Amino acid sequence: MAKPATILVKLESTANTGYYYVTKKNPRNQTDKMEFRKYDPVARKHVLFKEGRIK
Repeated sequence: MAKPATILVKLESTANTGYYYVTKKNPRNQTDKMEFRKYDPVARKHVLFKEGRIK
């Protein structure tokens, strides 16, 4: 069987609160690192989330 094309990535908050989202990404189509402005409930505002590795 073939390996799945998607991998799990962690979107870590740049507000240094330790909050993160887990999402899927297809590295064949999306080669650069993901960045989103999402809601951080610890900081209670929208901040930039950058892609990191799941350990």
